[in-house]
Amino acid sequence: MPHYKLPFARPGQVVGLLGGSFDPAHPGHVHISREALKRFGLDQVWWLVSPGNPLKSKGPAPIERRMAAARALITHPRIQITDFEAQAGTRFTAETLAALQSARPDLHFVWLMGADNLEQFDLWQDWRQIMYRVPVGVLARPGKRISARRSKAAQIFASARLRGRYSPLLGRSTAPAWCFVNVPMMALSSTVLRDSGAWDDAHEDVTVTSAESALSDGPG
Repeated sequence: MPHYKLPFARPGQVVGLLGGSFDPAHPGHVHISREALKRFGLDQVWWLVSPGNPLKSKGPAPIERRMAAARALITHPRIQITDFEAQAGTRFTAETLAALQSARPDLHFVWLMGADNLEQFDLWQDWRQIMYRVPVGVLARPGKRISARRSKAAQIFASARLRGRYSPLLGRSTAPAWCFVNVPMMALSSTVLRDSGAWDDAHEDVTVTSAESALSDGPG
């Protein structure tokens, strides 16, 4: 079995997975990670910084730069960052989850995403396989709550939905299981930061070392 460098987690812990290009990582990512920890009863959240996003035509900034910027942003002890997809050579979320479960079968994984991703989840590669592999936690983003609940994925897996008041049970539920929770959201995106030039300005303050160099279809 391949040896991967992963964040430390004790056997039996529940780990939420937030995948994306993180181009760049921003306070909105931190916010939904903290909310996910609280609402879904998670022990940790791992950011899966992907080499690229298959649903986006333009490639992201170099992964070393994005990893360094994410590390500079994170201060919460239970939010960790990994380039697992680059290590495993996976491109799509379903592949990444299979590889992660093979590498750490002693952990309980939960896939995390915003309500806007649930709305177009049926466009993801092997999206049904994702639903049958791990529980899915959906956090509402501004203006996407109603359309997400009416999405194809939500309708097909309606019987697997866990009501919001039972959200702390999601991590130890048997897939397929998903939960939609409404949380105070920050209307901030990586696209806005890139378009504003803030990502380019921030890069001047980020130093990437060789040691730092040594998931996903989801949002950046």
